[in-house]
Amino acid sequence: MATTLNDKWQAQQAFWGGFSIPAYDERSVPDGAAMPYITYEAIGGSFEEQTTISASLWYRSNSWLTISQKADAIAQAIGQASAPAIKITNGYMKLRLPQGRPFAERMDEPNDGQVRRIRMTVEIEFLTAY
Repeated sequence: MATTLNDKWQAQQAFWGGFSIPAYDERSVPDGAAMPYITYEAIGGSFEEQTTISASLWYRSNSWLTISQKADAIAQAIGQASAPAIKITNGYMKLRLPQGRPFAERMDEPNDGQVRRIRMTVEIEFLTAY
């Protein structure tokens, strides 16, 4: 990402919104939002501290194929050692795959058998530029 984003919130939205489907802070999903979409746990963590967050992919389908492919694409984007950190004012945001726990987990939706959800666990860190 070439431009510098103003803050941690914009960096998170830019990352999750970069996968060709809508992305929403989990507390701001619009009523009637059409699937597929991503929800993410937005945080404003301190610089130089690592935090674990969750994000979810939401699809309406009879199959897990497409949603699983999207989860794989997100894991690949996070896991690339050469992937640049996202520049924000006074620092960077860096995401990592979790250590010692699974990245993705399929979730059942008991009220709707057509809803497919994959919850992803991601480590996020804000690094100062100094």
